[in-house]
Amino acid sequence: MAQSTPKTVPTGVPVASFLATVADPARRADCETLVSLMEAATGERGQMWGGALVGFGLFRYHYASGQGGDWPVVAFSPRKTDLSVYIMPGFERHADLLQRLGRHKTGKSCLYLKRLADVDIDVLRQLIEASVAAMAPQRLFPPKKEVQK
Repeated sequence: MAQSTPKTVPTGVPVASFLATVADPARRADCETLVSLMEAATGERGQMWGGALVGFGLFRYHYASGQGGDWPVVAFSPRKTDLSVYIMPGFERHADLLQRLGRHKTGKSCLYLKRLADVDIDVLRQLIEASVAAMAPQRLFPPKKEVQK
């Protein structure tokens, strides 16, 4: 079976350029906060994946079918109605944190937030850090100690 080419790949577009296109100033500020949280957790600068996904770090995934690829360790996207935060290992082991997080919805590996003002930022930081730690065995590159600005 031939492997398919992923649709969402790194683009080389600067994250700051993408964030400048976020029209709502409050949504843009939330995105900048997420960049800070994810850079601190991964030790990696953000990178654009496709047209609207900001990813941090890199891991390799493999499916039973033999297909696989590379994907960000954590990521987010400012969608029309929500901020989508991608927590790769999912949420099963984080029920206690989710109860304390504030207003949110979840998918398999996606946390949907209307705005960061609706959640406890310290709890969100803990979720992001737990995700990064859980993905450590699959990371392609070791985290850097500090993100250079």
